[in-house]
Amino acid sequence: MSQRLAFIVVLLGAVLWGTTGTAQTFMPQTVHPLAVGASRLAVGGFTLLVIMLILRKIDFRNWPWKATLLAAFAMAVFQYCFFTSIRLTGIAIGTVVAIGSAPMFSGIIEWLILKKRPSKIWLMATSLAIVGCILLFSNKEGLIVNPIGVSLSLIAGLLFAFYTLFNKEVLEKADAIPSVAVIFSVSAIMLMPFLFIFETEGLLTVPGISTMIYLGIASTSIAYILFSTGLRHIPSSSAVTLSLAEPLTAAILSVIVVGERLDLISWSGIALLLGGILVLTFSGRKKEAAMN
Repeated sequence: MSQRLAFIVVLLGAVLWGTTGTAQTFMPQTVHPLAVGASRLAVGGFTLLVIMLILRKIDFRNWPWKATLLAAFAMAVFQYCFFTSIRLTGIAIGTVVAIGSAPMFSGIIEWLILKKRPSKIWLMATSLAIVGCILLFSNKEGLIVNPIGVSLSLIAGLLFAFYTLFNKEVLEKADAIPSVAVIFSVSAIMLMPFLFIFETEGLLTVPGISTMIYLGIASTSIAYILFSTGLRHIPSSSAVTLSLAEPLTAAILSVIVVGERLDLISWSGIALLLGGILVLTFSGRKKEAAMN
């Protein structure tokens, strides 16, 4: 796969993640957000795992279990921190801090652990995208700046960066679909106790089941398969920056589907977000052309 195509594939995965918030509006409000997170991982992970086992695409004897367990743990704790932060500080701040901080953490991790110094293009694209995120949600009314909630959002961003790093290590020894199947199945098992702790009333209704199927298959399985497929060919820091297409997609869908209104500042944020993503994507294209 070419680097340009890898950028596009990761971008498509992030766009699918961005449909999660809109899709959850069709879920009965009695279902706790963390129960939704646990259920979507279970549906997505176990469905893929059964298919991969039937097709005999997983060799457990030579599987990179250490990296898998670390990736699964990072994803499981990410779900807890992310959904708890949203409950404490609101969707806007929780999402922006978590997803917006992930590229910075990813770049720092690559710099300190992998000894890969961030490129000027990555710094420019990430800066544009993060400022865009801030502007996008700067006009939201009733925002609650809860210190614990913001702290949990930052931890969620760090965990997503670590998940990407560990996932890339798994992808060095396994294909994308089996990797997603195993990592998310293990992560779902870690989160199973939360289904018995938090409110799940309404989850087994028609709206609950249909929404959960979409969240599990489209915005989890397919989205992370696309993300992992592209991740094999680009740096993890670039992939995490491209994941900022998630709040961009969520904002656009909130206008088209939910009927929310955005002011000029928010539209300016969307423009900067899109600009950062385009800078990163087309820089990959230029590098590829230079190599050829």
